Amino acid sequence: MAEVDLLRRYPRSKRNIEKRNTAQSDDVIAISRQYGKEYFDGTRDYGYGGYSYDGRWVPIAEDIVEHYGLKAGDRVLDVGCAKGFLVKDLLAVCPGLEVFGLDISEYALMNCEPEAIGRLHLGSCEKLPFPDGSFQAVLAINTVHNLPREGCIAAVREMERLAPGRGYIQVDSYRTPEEKEIFLSWVLTAKTHYDPAGWKKLFEEAGYTGDYYWTIIE
Repeated sequence: MAEVDLLRRYPRSKRNIEKRNTAQSDDVIAISRQYGKEYFDGTRDYGYGGYSYDGRWVPIAEDIVEHYGLKAGDRVLDVGCAKGFLVKDLLAVCPGLEVFGLDISEYALMNCEPEAIGRLHLGSCEKLPFPDGSFQAVLAINTVHNLPREGCIAAVREMERLAPGRGYIQVDSYRTPEEKEIFLSWVLTAKTHYDPAGWKKLFEEAGYTGDYYWTIIE
């Protein structure tokens, strides 16, 4: 396993922590975890506050292609693909790459990017509907932590099954008590969370040999 920041060129935004903390409630969290219209395209209290394509995944797609040495004909799976923004950009930056996505949100898939139509599957990352070793890379960016711990382990094992040693997982984490406090005041969908040492222990338990990195709320 290696710690690799494949989202280093993703635009960073400063969150209004106080605003989210005052709006957060059990009802809001329950609605957010339905991953429907409110989560993607409702108000900021429920999630993204409008999830639309703006090209910000292009440099990340470039770095993924370079990191894994991907080429035309290779197969890549984006687990937790949402509306298919990364799928679209991987197709654009590496013509001939075979890119697919999977997401639990029917709403997201029904409102996907036109370039991703026919490439996205409805399902859970706990049981990926593909044969062993069928991908050159499997990505799960800010997805796995939305499951209970046992679900996280199942999802990580599934990724390893599809692309042994060629997975990429990015999950919510925190390095200090202060960062953990911010995380707990902000998080809506993550059901499992650890500091980096805790996540590495989970990855090892699952037999994961791919790459990983952290999303730190600051």
